[in-house]
Amino acid sequence: MTSPIETEGAKSSVVLDGEIAKKSGKKSGKGKGKDDELLVGRSPGQLMWIRFKRDRAGVISAWIVIAFFAVAALAPLIGKVYGKNPYDLYGQDQFLLDDFNMPLGSNGGISGDFWFGIEPILGRDVFTQLIYGMRTSLYTALAATVMMVITGVLIGLAGGYFGGKIDYVIGRATDFFIAFPQQLFFIAAMPIVTSVFVSPSEETPVYVRTLAIIGVMWFLGWMGLARLIRSVTLSLREREFVEAAKVSGASPWRIIRKELLPNIVTPILVQATYLLPSTILSVAFLSYVGVGYTEPTPDWGRMFATGAKIYEQDPTYMFFPGIAMVIFVVAFNLLGDSVRDAFDPKTGR
Repeated sequence: MTSPIETEGAKSSVVLDGEIAKKSGKKSGKGKGKDDELLVGRSPGQLMWIRFKRDRAGVISAWIVIAFFAVAALAPLIGKVYGKNPYDLYGQDQFLLDDFNMPLGSNGGISGDFWFGIEPILGRDVFTQLIYGMRTSLYTALAATVMMVITGVLIGLAGGYFGGKIDYVIGRATDFFIAFPQQLFFIAAMPIVTSVFVSPSEETPVYVRTLAIIGVMWFLGWMGLARLIRSVTLSLREREFVEAAKVSGASPWRIIRKELLPNIVTPILVQATYLLPSTILSVAFLSYVGVGYTEPTPDWGRMFATGAKIYEQDPTYMFFPGIAMVIFVVAFNLLGDSVRDAFDPKTGR
């Protein structure tokens, strides 16, 4: 079957290439035959990529996001080249803290040996804390976001396509989960989830905390995307290409996979780019209030919690994780806007 994303994309590609051909013909002075040779159709993906490359803000944001993920992936290598790690107590071992356990020198102890200074009280290196914390936050949020997107897409497609009692049950279940106060649920659920796997008298392993954070974030994070996909599916299931697929005897699974899913790629990608930075903020919030990652695991939220206690004595310590968080969230939101405009240029900004 031919979906609207294919027919509309083919039409627009001919118009776009036709304009290019006319311009080329005028410049070269060649005849109509040459213009006809230049009329080559382009796929919707190619058109989207062309529009995206023209958006300077989107391209810059994409490079910033790629740089963050590259630094997170290469954190151990960067730390090895830098010569430090986020766990050693350099301030105490090298006597870089004063009598109040604050860094000696100005700007939190920034120097050639410690690029971003040292952590107050414990004296760990701030630079390696930051890049390893970036690694922890990004990977945790990415895993949770992927699970939320998969769940939201599957539930939204099922409710929107089948309708009837299935849609009613899914809709009421979605309303029930939306009614939960997310922030309070996160705080209350994390200790319960971790205690199921580890005795309260024992230290909780990092991987258990990671799985618990991902599970809690996923449990209450898929509803918004599910509602969006459901509404888009409701409008698509009445289109001619879906009706034609039904008449031809295609199974519901084939219709969902071949006809509906390719036409909802745009909202999925756009919402995923908005969902990831908000998930990172939620992961940081859990660590900030003490129910997420704990000492000595490097994490952005734990750095904010430490900085909130000593910002009057050492305001520099909060500067670097704060700037990194703001840059990443803004870049990812701008990237989401650019992806949306590239797929649907009629939306504008």
